[in-house]
Amino acid sequence: MVIELLKERWTQWAAIVTTILAVSAAISSLKGGGYSTKVQLLTTQQTNAWSYFQSKSTKQHISETQRDLLELQLSMAKSPAERKLITAVLGKFQSDIQRYNQEKNEIKATAEQLGKDTDAFKKHSGQFGLAVMLLQIAIMLNSVGVFIKKQFMWLVGIGFGALGLFYMVMGFLA
Repeated sequence: MVIELLKERWTQWAAIVTTILAVSAAISSLKGGGYSTKVQLLTTQQTNAWSYFQSKSTKQHISETQRDLLELQLSMAKSPAERKLITAVLGKFQSDIQRYNQEKNEIKATAEQLGKDTDAFKKHSGQFGLAVMLLQIAIMLNSVGVFIKKQFMWLVGIGFGALGLFYMVMGFLA
């Protein structure tokens, strides 16, 4: 009877280990979901920034076209008053072009930073995703091992669980 109890003692450890793995899987799932949501939000913000960049590029191109047309008109202007008026309008378009160029550089820097942030969050999310998968496999192996009374299966489950815990830690550190 005592030998039988000692043989089955591993099942108590299996229950404790399975509980720890289940809690770890829940934490990993929660953290992975949070990072996944951040990736979606940042991707949307990055797409919006590049759209804004494109609109500034279009406005800049229109201003450059208008400037070029005015320069052509200036070369054909006959009166000093007409030259003065065209030169004043040319100055406005030139200043708009410079402003659009500066705004585009700022928008580009923002969009590129959002891309870097997105990549960092993807790494976290991926690590937590792997952790959840491995922890679930470990939980299944532990449960089945206890059910069919195969200690080897529980030990394999511990291996998967250790790997899952490693990826969980990497999810926090990535």
